[in-house]
Amino acid sequence: MSIGFWQIAIVVILVVLLFGRGKISSLMGDVAKGIKSFKKGMATDPTEDQSKNISDNNQNNNQDSSNKE
Repeated sequence: MSIGFWQIAIVVILVVLLFGRGKISSLMGDVAKGIKSFKKGMATDPTEDQSKNISDNNQNNNQDSSNKE
């Protein structure tokens, strides 16, 4: 038992009637932005981010210790 063309067509028609074409297109745009953001986040090197965080923490700790004296 497989899904046929008419069953898919009925589901698509129901979705369009319930949500409207404008809502569906804006939803797909938001999904595309999320995917692009995810790919951009995965493309960055995590070791660079960690080294930046470590150097920032060291600078903050040095400033805190100089303020205490």
